[in-house]
Amino acid sequence: MLDDSQLIARLGVLRIEHRDLDSAIAALSREGPLDQLQLARLKKRKLLLRDEIAAIEDQLIPDIIA
Repeated sequence: MLDDSQLIARLGVLRIEHRDLDSAIAALSREGPLDQLQLARLKKRKLLLRDEIAAIEDQLIPDIIA
């Protein structure tokens, strides 16, 4: 298992990749004819990144049951 500093570093990398994918999706949508398959792949990757980001955030911020 990774320690907190490694998780934070990984989280930063994932957030950058997520933001880059968002920009790529927007650019692809603005261009002429859409490549629906490429657009779907980018969106799927973005969703997977979001899930991984959420999982890491859950590891960093444990649930506190009061």
